[in-house]
Amino acid sequence: MDVKGVVGTVSFDGEWVTITKKPVGMQGREYRIRAADVTGTRLKPATRLMHGYVQFVLPGSVAAGEQSGFLQGGRPHYDDPHSLSIPHRSNDEAAKLVAAVEQARSTR
Repeated sequence: MDVKGVVGTVSFDGEWVTITKKPVGMQGREYRIRAADVTGTRLKPATRLMHGYVQFVLPGSVAAGEQSGFLQGGRPHYDDPHSLSIPHRSNDEAAKLVAAVEQARSTR
């Protein structure tokens, strides 16, 4: 299950969540999170004018807060390795991915 984000993708294979960020002109970075280690998820659906985000919370870490300002649109900072901004067209896929991760968390 893959979700195309603004500058990368987030995928879930049933056990691992992989967030790949590839900004223009920079080398890509990949972050892997085991679904059993996720303690919470956050999904802010995008609107037609502003991007949303999907975020995963891990034990011992605090969820990155939303930045203010017109260009950030209430999303966590790009440097947060556990979140990815999503466009409006990816809302449905992101909701399905978050539901699948939540289900995998509850069956551990």
